[in-house]
Amino acid sequence: MSAHEDLSLEYRSFSLDLEEPFETADGTIDTRDGFLVRLVDQADDGDAADPGDEPPVGYGEATPLPGWTESKADCERALDRAREALREGGPSEALEAVDRQVAARHALSLALADLQATRKATPLYRYLSQGPMVGRVPVNATIGDGSPDETVAEARRAVERGFDCCKLKVGLRSVEEDVERVRRAREVVGDAVELRADANEGWTYEEAESALDGFADHGVSILEQPLPAGALEGHADLRERSRGVSIALDEGLLEHGVDAICEAGAADVVVLKPMALGGVDVARKVAAWLTELDITPLVTTTIDGVVARTGAVHLAAAIPDIPACGLATGELLAEDLGQDPVLLEKGSAVVPQAKGLGVDGVWRR
Repeated sequence: MSAHEDLSLEYRSFSLDLEEPFETADGTIDTRDGFLVRLVDQADDGDAADPGDEPPVGYGEATPLPGWTESKADCERALDRAREALREGGPSEALEAVDRQVAARHALSLALADLQATRKATPLYRYLSQGPMVGRVPVNATIGDGSPDETVAEARRAVERGFDCCKLKVGLRSVEEDVERVRRAREVVGDAVELRADANEGWTYEEAESALDGFADHGVSILEQPLPAGALEGHADLRERSRGVSIALDEGLLEHGVDAICEAGAADVVVLKPMALGGVDVARKVAAWLTELDITPLVTTTIDGVVARTGAVHLAAAIPDIPACGLATGELLAEDLGQDPVLLEKGSAVVPQAKGLGVDGVWRR
């Protein structure tokens, strides 16, 4: 029997309620629906294992998001194909079978990496990077698009919890209102706290120009995706006149790719969402590529369950000198797939040091 015939892929669906519904360009989302994936090594090739030990397993998560990934139905069909391809040809053929369904590929590749890191008795981030131990990665607090008073209250709470980086959602109000929100947030957090802004493609070029001027006056460090994803040259023009505010692309990465962004000079920073890119393995390679091009990578989630979220923390830990990332998103869920192994302390995520992902007990729920 060949090695791949000892691997079995299982999956089950889940639905996680959010604490509060949120609006996107594709409609209101109040739950996150997806699939928990488990790879089981029936061979249990650990020679020193006790006879009663359970076989090694690897966990993955596919949580599709409209506008970013395939649909849930397409994801499930892809997982079925992956299961059959794994049985007939092994991991490489299974990954190839879901190459165009990024959420499904994310789940499979994460489960494979978790299984391999577990076999090697090393944390996932060290399996991904072959680098030194990393205890913490910096994370930002996310502040919603509320009124100026609500923005001030959220910024104050974030600082009280130890965050030294806050990202404000902007772009749904007038530019003048958003600049006022930033001004008041700066008053509350002081000069030592980094402020960023994320417009989610919300502005015209003229509005983005005006916002940049106002944000520069109040020390905003990064403005994320001010224009629609297709406006690569527009982002490059904004970057030329940004007065010290770095331009970040998020949606733009999926539309254009790294080469086009670099050639256009369109970004100082690029945001990596592992679920949308097709896995932490893909995102790790993209991060290394960006670093070689002197573009800063950041890691965020797509409001995922604990398995994918923990994978994103390991990914961030595998990227040297990474700035604060958008990984403090577990609190947006009213329920989860299992206990979160990642502690948030003083604006950092404490990286799990157990073998593999470090996620336990999710399959029993």
